[in-house]
Amino acid sequence: MPVARLLLPVTDRVPVTYHCPRCGAVAELQRDPYLADQSVTPYPLAGWHYVGTDEDYESDDADGVVLACGVDTRDDADGCGEPFYLSFVRFEAGRRVDPEPEPEHVELAGEGPPSPEGPDGPGGPGSFRG
Repeated sequence: MPVARLLLPVTDRVPVTYHCPRCGAVAELQRDPYLADQSVTPYPLAGWHYVGTDEDYESDDADGVVLACGVDTRDDADGCGEPFYLSFVRFEAGRRVDPEPEPEHVELAGEGPPSPEGPDGPGGPGSFRG
């Protein structure tokens, strides 16, 4: 006697929620039922290619999704307005790629005083006149 089996097509998506790492607002994406999430960070990972929520983030070309807190959040929740990044697991030559954050660019201040200056005060010993 044949057995009936219910198979869900791979195209069915499920809601998955992610928390903004800055303010905790909840964003929701419709995802394929298999997940290969690496991390959710306030910064992009070096070498990862991110796409927006309105693009095909399940394609092999996407290494992650950039979400806009307050725009992509669930139930129109207020958010901080900052972007945050959902990064997928990546493999190169059959090995998992360890993520590294993008380097931060720091602008150094210009020329300062040639030497530190202390407060003006009374002179040394013998300079007091009473």
